[in-house]
Amino acid sequence: MKAPPFDATPFMRALATARVAQLRRLDPVAAQRRVLQRLLKRAAGTRFGQAHGFSGLGDVAQYQAAVPLRDYEAFWREWWQPHYPMLRDASWPGMVPYFALSSGTTSGRTKYIPVTRAMVRANRRAGFDTLAWHFANHPSSHIFAGLAFMLGGSTALEQVAPGVCQGDLSGIAAAEIPRSLRRWSWPPAELALEADWDRKLAALARQTPASSVHVLTGTPSWLLMLLEQLPPLPKLELLVHGGVAWAPYRDRIAPFLPPGCETREVYPASEGFIATADGADGGGLRLNLDRGIFFEFVPVAELGRDRPTRHWVETIETGQDYAVVLTTCAGLFSYVLGDTVRFVSTAPPRLLVTGRTSYMLSTFGEHLHGEEIEAALLSVAQGVREYTVGPVFAGSRGHHHWLVETETELDAAALDAKLSALNADYAAHREGGQLLPPLVTRLPPGRFNEWMRAQGKLGGQHKVPRVIADPARFAQAVAGLTQG
Repeated sequence: MKAPPFDATPFMRALATARVAQLRRLDPVAAQRRVLQRLLKRAAGTRFGQAHGFSGLGDVAQYQAAVPLRDYEAFWREWWQPHYPMLRDASWPGMVPYFALSSGTTSGRTKYIPVTRAMVRANRRAGFDTLAWHFANHPSSHIFAGLAFMLGGSTALEQVAPGVCQGDLSGIAAAEIPRSLRRWSWPPAELALEADWDRKLAALARQTPASSVHVLTGTPSWLLMLLEQLPPLPKLELLVHGGVAWAPYRDRIAPFLPPGCETREVYPASEGFIATADGADGGGLRLNLDRGIFFEFVPVAELGRDRPTRHWVETIETGQDYAVVLTTCAGLFSYVLGDTVRFVSTAPPRLLVTGRTSYMLSTFGEHLHGEEIEAALLSVAQGVREYTVGPVFAGSRGHHHWLVETETELDAAALDAKLSALNADYAAHREGGQLLPPLVTRLPPGRFNEWMRAQGKLGGQHKVPRVIADPARFAQAVAGLTQG
């Protein structure tokens, strides 16, 4: 059974204490200016940098005037696809060694996200900041007395060109774990490489040294499946979760956690490590201001306009819904991530993730946002494990069809009333008759897992799409979830 060679906590606690002190002194505006200046300087000689005049840009306003917003599709089409997989000096200097494959929960299309050596280092340092905030809140913790269990997809990477590999982001992270830290990490390569999720879970349940695990990280939906099969983890001190909303899983995971185990939310993406909870659950996630990413925030209502307002940490406000825009050390510049956030504080900047820009139902003009969709469902149903919702046309009108895996019956009328209370546009379209009452289909336990398994997307970084706005794609999902 694997065990770490010694308790490294005293050394790591000292580093964490120094880092937290540095973060508390950090000036958000000055830090972000420095990050942008460094990124522009590093990328000035790339094809992208030359095309956008990076060498002549001196401040944030000049940068925003010179570099328009782009989503993944535009970046891929204009700057990456013509040279893929040999992405040398395209938008970041040198060769890109990795591509993180993202399943694209809303579009269904696979995305190939560049991951540079600089981004690997930035992600690793941001990960350390998560542990640093844990030590700050729990100074007596001994998380480095045991193993850190990182639950992800298969760590197998496909070599697509000399020196260039692609695969699950967790595989890239596993490949880049420093040799000095591998004795504290779990699972070992032979288990991490397993691509079949069911076989992997069974092997982990048999072989994990439960009494040695002090840290557990992963996506809540897959963590729940793991914890249901693992023996108890009596020494677990920290569970790090991210990737999907925590609320539907909090109460279901709690019985598996020993007394005193802390849960800490993070905001990772294939494009970069964005934010970390620096306090208790629900207090917001603190932006990683000096870890290789310059952040912009566009009011959600202005997305799609020719000249949307582009805020940054100097101009953000609390209570506003923003789309996240990234400029990173992986060669992404003014890249529209697709997530929406709302700040709960600006000094320091702390945010709540409120959904996806594409997690909106507005087929009939109702403008339902992801946050409203989830809040309504969780207010009228208990034990929700998974769900998805999409539009169905009925002539010139239509309705929403909800497919929900839940422990109790779900009252469609109560859901309808809650949505009307949360969203005036939804209420107006229901009253006007353009939008018919919602249809709710309750699914048996495990049905979403079966559906994801049938698509080869069970486990790892894959997520159940909460909203499928395309009617044709949604109809395919309904057929897959309700058959049998």
